[in-house]
Amino acid sequence: MPMFLRKIIHSLYLSLVKVMVNFGSPVRHHAFAGSGSSRQLCEHVIRTGVSKLLIVTDKPLRDLGVVDRATAALADSDIDIAFYDGVLPDPTYAHVAEGVAVAKTHGSEAILAIGGGSSIDAAKIIAASATSEDNPADWVGFGKVKHDVLPLYVIPTTSGTGSEATMGAVISDPVTHEKGVISGGPLLPQIVALDAQLITGLPPHITAATGMDALTHAIEAYIGVWERDTRLQDARMGVKLIFDNLPTAFRDGADIAAREGMAMGAYYAGLAINQVNVGNVHAIAHQLGGKYGIPHGLANALVLPHILDFCHQEARQRLAELAVLIGVGEAGEDDGQLAHRFIKAVRDLRTEVGIPDHSDLIKREDYDYLTDLAVAEGASYPVPRLLDRASVFAILTHITN
Repeated sequence: MPMFLRKIIHSLYLSLVKVMVNFGSPVRHHAFAGSGSSRQLCEHVIRTGVSKLLIVTDKPLRDLGVVDRATAALADSDIDIAFYDGVLPDPTYAHVAEGVAVAKTHGSEAILAIGGGSSIDAAKIIAASATSEDNPADWVGFGKVKHDVLPLYVIPTTSGTGSEATMGAVISDPVTHEKGVISGGPLLPQIVALDAQLITGLPPHITAATGMDALTHAIEAYIGVWERDTRLQDARMGVKLIFDNLPTAFRDGADIAAREGMAMGAYYAGLAINQVNVGNVHAIAHQLGGKYGIPHGLANALVLPHILDFCHQEARQRLAELAVLIGVGEAGEDDGQLAHRFIKAVRDLRTEVGIPDHSDLIKREDYDYLTDLAVAEGASYPVPRLLDRASVFAILTHITN
């Protein structure tokens, strides 16, 4: 299809999405922040009067005692607690079904998700599936979850996905490994707790990958073409907090100030993409994760600088603004030069936190498959420049060992 026709279709699609979003029902969302905020959230859950609570998490977090620390305030309550700790990275519909079975057997009235993006995403679809007989695979897309879901509370234990602040969830098909995005107002968590005390033990390599994931969210929200609500302010806050705190959090995971900065940075980035969605980095990274199991943050970090190069001309003003924001340039300098400095700063940050610029897992014989999916997915996002096959091939070549 000619590019001019793809651009027209893309513009019409975005206009339709804007109308759908504007007619959506408003949703409430609150956050407790700071050390000990997980206790505040648990105390709130107790005050709601819920009698049966399902905790969705993963087994390592339970074994490490993180879940017990996060829920200490529930220990002396009368709440009957059940656990589903079978979530794995890149959760599938099978994980959702297992969690729903636990929820229905237990009679759960609300869900508390504790963990990274995988646990939070799984919990969102468990909350929706527990009150519906629909096949959750049929909800892929925007606005297809129209029924009431179980109340969802979230305590993130990484600073990256921003899922605690979004109405979206990514679930993988266990057979094809393709990732589907389910999004809609009912999936937005009611209350979250950004408790840095629970993140201090995060290993450096996970700190790095999740931090670059959050940075990708903030940048993609900022350079996108959908002007909506506070996306610019939230995205700028996310970029600044991550550049200021990720190197320290990577070097010294016990630095509570850096951990708090990263928790807030990831949250602001999540708020930004919740308003305007992500972009071409995710369009490619989702395929790398689905096909090879490359962790999402690492996949984003591999692709991010190349996409910024790809849309440098179309996004140069926004990229220049970010260069000034992080202190690698001065206002009034040439936008093109500033944009290149910001892209270099992204590459330098990636190197500083130990993330490589290529992967041994990506296979050249898969380029056609990966490219078809990436181009199609990218057309659903408010990107400054649509992906084309040649550009995706070039990016894949750059990141393949």
